[in-house]
Amino acid sequence: MASVMQMRWNGITKEQYDELRPLVQWETDHPDGAYFHVAYFDDSGINVVDVWESPAHFDRFFQERLGPGVQQVGIAGQPDVTWHEAHAIYNPQALRAGAPA
Repeated sequence: MASVMQMRWNGITKEQYDELRPLVQWETDHPDGAYFHVAYFDDSGINVVDVWESPAHFDRFFQERLGPGVQQVGIAGQPDVTWHEAHAIYNPQALRAGAPA
């Protein structure tokens, strides 16, 4: 079953996140094993909820693409990441677009 990642990274701004997007290209060159991504901000930084095939898939993506992008943008610190086994995954928008159930 898939894994849910919750990430909290204090200090990251919307501007830094938006600078990462074209560098890392997760929206155009979809990472292997990535199912779903949501990012939102509060006064302290970024919060991310992802669904991955496995934590190992995310680790590979971080080592090969996200980590180098974070360094290039100059983001400091380390994220607080927790993992949970997904019980059910449902993405109605993807289903409406024709993705397999």
